[in-house]
Amino acid sequence: MQFLRSAYERFAALIHELIKFGLVGAIAFVIDFGGTNLLRFGVGLGPLSSKVFATIVAASFAYMGNRFWTYRHREQSGLAREYVLFFVLNGIGLLPPLLTIGFVTYSLGLHDALSYNIAQFVGIGLGTLFRFWSYKKWVFLAAPQLAEESVEGAGVRPHPEVKAQVDPLATR
Repeated sequence: MQFLRSAYERFAALIHELIKFGLVGAIAFVIDFGGTNLLRFGVGLGPLSSKVFATIVAASFAYMGNRFWTYRHREQSGLAREYVLFFVLNGIGLLPPLLTIGFVTYSLGLHDALSYNIAQFVGIGLGTLFRFWSYKKWVFLAAPQLAEESVEGAGVRPHPEVKAQVDPLATR
């Protein structure tokens, strides 16, 4: 019964994180997608530079939303470190949209808004899968208590000195 409750709690926590990540991502998507279209078709910037500039603005919003809402319960390893790492991973996550937009625009020669937006949508979907996994793995780290509980839930007891470092009250 303990195993089922533990599995439910972990699954519920993941679902809550995923919902919050999705809401932040939906707003960032509107900023990114709308900004890209505004820059591309309203201002007249190139197809790839429009995407890069809009993504920088959307990624800044996404960082703030994810750091201070989605993953606020996770360990904070320094805003500068997280911010730089977040943008490096966003740079990698920007590659799929740039590749799909570049392929549609330059290889297929399609310059209309519909083709551009389909390419952008497909690329954003692929990049989002990478970003969800990478943020959780490298940027917004698991809180020490949660890591300890998952080890104990697996039947492994941490060494008392390690437990004391994680929870100073554990030795009392």
